[in-house]
Amino acid sequence: MLQTPEQIDKMYPNEGEDFATLLNLEQVDDSNLREGKIVKISDDSVMIDIQEKKEGRININEIKDNAGNLLYKVDDSILVYVSKKGALRISHKKALRLQKIRDTIKSLGEDFKDRVVEGKIIKKNRGGFIVESADGVEYFMPKRDSALREDINKTYIGKNIKACVVDVRPNDNSILISRKRFLDTNLITQKENAKKLLETGLAYEGIVKGVTKFGVFVEIGGSVEGLVHATEISYKGHVNPLKMYEVGDTVQVKPLEYQEKNNRLSLSIRALFDDPWKEIKNEIKVGYVIRVVVSNLESYGAFVDLGNEVEGFLHISEMSWDKNIKQPSDYLKVGDEINVEVIEIDADNRKLRVSLKKLQDKPFDKFAKIHKVGDIVKGKVTTTTNFGAFVNLGGVDGLLHNEDAFWDKSKKCINEFKVGDEIEVRIEKIDKSNEKISLSSKHLVESPSEKFGKKHQIDDEISGKIVDIKDFGIFVKVDDEDIDALIRNEDLGDTKKDSIKIGDAISGALVHIDKKTNRIRLSIRRLQKKKERQELNEYNSDEKITLGDVLKDRL
Repeated sequence: MLQTPEQIDKMYPNEGEDFATLLNLEQVDDSNLREGKIVKISDDSVMIDIQEKKEGRININEIKDNAGNLLYKVDDSILVYVSKKGALRISHKKALRLQKIRDTIKSLGEDFKDRVVEGKIIKKNRGGFIVESADGVEYFMPKRDSALREDINKTYIGKNIKACVVDVRPNDNSILISRKRFLDTNLITQKENAKKLLETGLAYEGIVKGVTKFGVFVEIGGSVEGLVHATEISYKGHVNPLKMYEVGDTVQVKPLEYQEKNNRLSLSIRALFDDPWKEIKNEIKVGYVIRVVVSNLESYGAFVDLGNEVEGFLHISEMSWDKNIKQPSDYLKVGDEINVEVIEIDADNRKLRVSLKKLQDKPFDKFAKIHKVGDIVKGKVTTTTNFGAFVNLGGVDGLLHNEDAFWDKSKKCINEFKVGDEIEVRIEKIDKSNEKISLSSKHLVESPSEKFGKKHQIDDEISGKIVDIKDFGIFVKVDDEDIDALIRNEDLGDTKKDSIKIGDAISGALVHIDKKTNRIRLSIRRLQKKKERQELNEYNSDEKITLGDVLKDRL
């Protein structure tokens, strides 16, 4: 029910204030609007003769257009609004606004009830909101008719709304509107018109009223509004409406469904065209090479356009055999025309995956053709782990295991190398079936066993201290050498294993040097036998001399 000025005054406790005050307006009559004459224009103001031997000033911006051009010159007549409150104040823009309101009230006539107004909230006062239409007419919307929640953390300034004209006040030069009334009446209208649109099954022309990342709001015939979801814009799938449409655009749409519970009309743009997925279902197979255009780049890959509203996906891992690509934009740009191989197609679920690297030579195959086991190459460390390091050899990575990196087993790649280090390695294995390359760096330097072999020979007596005891033998740290030696159980000789402990000094004869595995073996048993032979030889030598001497004396 429409409210009288007195009722509105009671609704909002502003004692002593009339309706015009509630609207933050001044009571005006014809004497407030006058024809003035421009007498002077300066840099920042304009002096206007308003007759009665009175002159007033306005800001120069009031007579400029949006481009900053002057609309009037000296001696031009100009309509101004003269305030009757306090000191002399005049305004050209206020006069224009007032004139527009009066013209609108006149055009509405007696049949103003429920006329729909569309505009933007530009101001808020104690009584409600000021809404400005596209043609510059200002309307007043009381709080109770706004259907907007009171929220100190939210501002409605700048919000576009639709509302119904509920009252016209010529004496106050004001037009009252109600968004609540529009929502109530529009619900019925929307429902009836939406059903009519669906029954026809036809396409309609609409105006874009709003654009969000999830879809486009389109108004049809000025009375029905529906949503084109982002997935219903193109057969490419989910697209970004914000990059494709603007408010005011004209679009062709087809009604799909009306949900009465939510008063929601679903529209489609892509339904106006034949489904291209049906066309390619029997024309493109896995393994086919097709020409496409890069249409969009994301951090995880690129979308490619087949040219018929069908879009495929090129994952970053399928762009190149080079695993070091960080961003697709480093490799491709929007608009690039490329050949790709189809690696998956599911027309029913609108899924198409393509590969660019499958049309390129495999770096591993190329590497295997020009390299062999034993080759010494240079590469850069790309990754370090607890078990080793991966080294890039130019398009392919090889694994340098900790055990193959250092003769010293206590060292690890993660502690000795950093990403980006250039190192020299030897190819130890090229596994073509699994496309793996094993590397070594320790074999490029002399091993401790090789150094040891230059100073010692088989059967040399070697001494050291026990550092470990195993089921199969004991390990000895050789004195003054950077190497451990193994004495197997069968080589312990007369030494009882349960009688020894870690840290005990022990000696054995050198029986084997394995330079490839950097291992040496000692034998206590062999050392004992060696010593026995030496003693026997010495004894035999002593016996011969003594017997000779005896015989000599006897002879």
